[in-house]
Amino acid sequence: MSRVIHTDSPGKRRNQQMRTSAELLRHLSQKSEIDAEAKDMLALLVFTLRDIADGIDESTVAWEKRDYWMKAEEFRTKWGWTHRMSAELEKLIFEEKWDELPAMMVKLLPHFSDIKVNKITRKDQAWLGCYQQLLSERA
Repeated sequence: MSRVIHTDSPGKRRNQQMRTSAELLRHLSQKSEIDAEAKDMLALLVFTLRDIADGIDESTVAWEKRDYWMKAEEFRTKWGWTHRMSAELEKLIFEEKWDELPAMMVKLLPHFSDIKVNKITRKDQAWLGCYQQLLSERA
């Protein structure tokens, strides 16, 4: 019997979501107005931040099993911003406070400063319909 290797680890998903978020922020920074596409991008950004936040506990399970409590807690603290930012961004979207978006982007950008976006790899279809999906969650 051979070993089962999981290729879709929380760390890999986190890296992919961070890359997606960095590309979204780059796209959004080039927008001059909040149109339907920008709203879809913002909604996808909420979803990616949520996915990152959800994967944090999954990542720390192995450390906690080995009684590495401090390491697990440091990791949670390091990535705690994802949950806070997704909630803030979601609130901004629902209340349509688009004038607060630049300040929100300024808060987000430092977390993605180590990701170099030389080439956009995400297609437009990635965020298509995300705004409506986010709104339907609230209903």
